[in-house]
Amino acid sequence: MNPGRRAAALLLAAGVLFGAGAAGFLLYRLTAPERPALRRPALPAAGSASSGAGLPSEPKSIPEQLPDFSLPDTEGHPHRLADWKGRALVVNFWATWCEPCRREIPLLEALRRENTSKNIEVVGIAVDHPDSVRKFVQELRVQYPVLVGENGGLEAVEAFGIDTIVLPFTVFADAEGRIVGLKIGELHRDEAAFILARLADLGAGRLSLPAAREQVGDYLRRAAVSRAAAGQE
Repeated sequence: MNPGRRAAALLLAAGVLFGAGAAGFLLYRLTAPERPALRRPALPAAGSASSGAGLPSEPKSIPEQLPDFSLPDTEGHPHRLADWKGRALVVNFWATWCEPCRREIPLLEALRRENTSKNIEVVGIAVDHPDSVRKFVQELRVQYPVLVGENGGLEAVEAFGIDTIVLPFTVFADAEGRIVGLKIGELHRDEAAFILARLADLGAGRLSLPAAREQVGDYLRRAAVSRAAAGQE
């Protein structure tokens, strides 16, 4: 195992011990130490918001299209996000040791169940060890597809424009693979409902992609401020 991978593995192990905080576990991209530390921009990127103030979690830029990468499922079979081409996707990055990640799972299950007729799929990407993910998914009977990013998870995270992250984070994309929003931190039902409505508007031609991303970003920022003020984050 090279030094970067060893460092990443140590961070994952530390997450098992210390990852139960409300903000999730902070993962630093140590496999590319020559890169400068991620700085928060003066204004958040369109279509994104973090779950709390001061977290070094803003993506530098969100790609317009879902990136192409391959990760195994819990049985070791490789999949790409393109495998769900033609379906709107809710892509959720999580880990078994992350408390807010675990809290999100019933909501993600409900979103999938409630939107079956709307051709929407939820895909989980666990930045975690395969054995832990497999056991967790079986015990909770998670119904949506789950991919495992023990080896490729950090690269998958980077593909969304993020060098330093707080788990969980969730990406929403339409049936054409266009990314409408990215929520860093625990996803809440009102946020999911708002983003899914913008996906519907985009698909029906009522909104352009830039307008949908701007509306989502504005809503997520307002929601984060409101929850922080109420002490809910």
